Amino acid sequence: MKKLLALLMLGLVLFIAACSSEGEASEDDSSAEANGSSEETSESSEADGEKQTVTFWHSMGGAGQEALEAIVDSYNQSQGAVQVNAEYQGTYDEALTKFNAVAGTDSAPTMIQTFEIGTMSMINSGNIVPIQEFVDADGYDMSGLEENIVSYYSLDDTFYSMPFNSSTPVMYYNKDAFEAAGLDPEAPPETFEEVEEASTKIVESNPDMKGFALQAYGWLYEQLLANQGALLLNNNNGRTDTSTEIGWTEEEGKSIFTWVENMVNDGTFANYGTNGDNMMAGFLAGDVSMFLQSSASSRDVIDNAPFEVGIGFLPHPEEKERAGVVIGGASLWMIDGKPEAEEQAAWDFMKYLQTPEVQAEWHVGTGYFAINPAAYEEQTVKDAYEEMPQLQVTVDQLQATKPSYATQGGLMDMIPEGRKIMETALETVYNGGDLDEAYNTAVDQFNGAIEQANAARGE
Repeated sequence: MKKLLALLMLGLVLFIAACSSEGEASEDDSSAEANGSSEETSESSEADGEKQTVTFWHSMGGAGQEALEAIVDSYNQSQGAVQVNAEYQGTYDEALTKFNAVAGTDSAPTMIQTFEIGTMSMINSGNIVPIQEFVDADGYDMSGLEENIVSYYSLDDTFYSMPFNSSTPVMYYNKDAFEAAGLDPEAPPETFEEVEEASTKIVESNPDMKGFALQAYGWLYEQLLANQGALLLNNNNGRTDTSTEIGWTEEEGKSIFTWVENMVNDGTFANYGTNGDNMMAGFLAGDVSMFLQSSASSRDVIDNAPFEVGIGFLPHPEEKERAGVVIGGASLWMIDGKPEAEEQAAWDFMKYLQTPEVQAEWHVGTGYFAINPAAYEEQTVKDAYEEMPQLQVTVDQLQATKPSYATQGGLMDMIPEGRKIMETALETVYNGGDLDEAYNTAVDQFNGAIEQANAARGE
């Protein structure tokens, strides 16, 4: 009721402002309606020169920042009631650290973009307002959004944040190198074993090129587990009860280490350690023919490669069926303690971001998925797919994912620490260390991190 009264108050203020400038028609009423912006915020309040300011902290750099700023500018110009100020705060970790330092004070933003593994930290902080409150008060239908994206951000039938920039890992490959090695450039490897075989043929055809690279990145390890149908954490990835230990089996967890070790021993693996930028640069330079990375990198890779780039699904062990991928990226959080009118203005902007037209622009401009699948029917997307059909492969993989606790992803505040643990273990194997020792140490440390996180919360 509190939220509803605030929305009515905001509408009344905007109605009075509109009346004071009677006769001045909105320049783009039909555009505002098409973009889903509420009637209240689409009315002009230019008569008194005041707008409701929304401070939006984000972590988008490079092309992502340019695309985001263009969307924010478009929203600000589409109506006269709200002014969104997008402020870059560094990486997700840096932004979260800054937020924790000012949470509960006037210096806190209205809304913040936080990576998916920060979900439990944000919920446990006590400094957010679940967007479920706005969904319920507004009668907003979340069912029209991409199921395999919104499911990650739903816990106990409650939406705590609004999905925004979402991606999954895919396999990038050099089609020219595949042809030179006698491989079908239109049929990328689908299993661990096929990747090993293709890598051998690549190196045989070109000794100066390695076959495959896997960044020592905890997120990729989690994805390769999920694609086997394996859980990261017990208790259904922490979604039905607090996790107390890892959720995967030794067979599932070791399969990834063994896969890499086979290629290290064969001399077909390119070791870039934890440095994803170097790995991508190596691929573009023709030093390695295949690598795994976020689908959000697709535009950059395709645009900058001096050869034809192919994109394939994430591989899996041949004895396992493909289960699919877990959504990565980030979502938007409403911060508690702000005036009701400010929260409602931020909510209006969140809804604007989910419209098909805006999501089409975002998808084509960055490579991130469209949260609203209706965006894929927009002409902007159809034209982009004609030019870059690889972009559609990333969407196909997401939509082919089988909904399950495994592909819904793990929820716990220690996951960032867990990722670092798995990265150290992977690097050990990359550099010729003992696989069993590296794996067992990682499992012990991972379980220890879970125990420490539970103890810190008194659980």
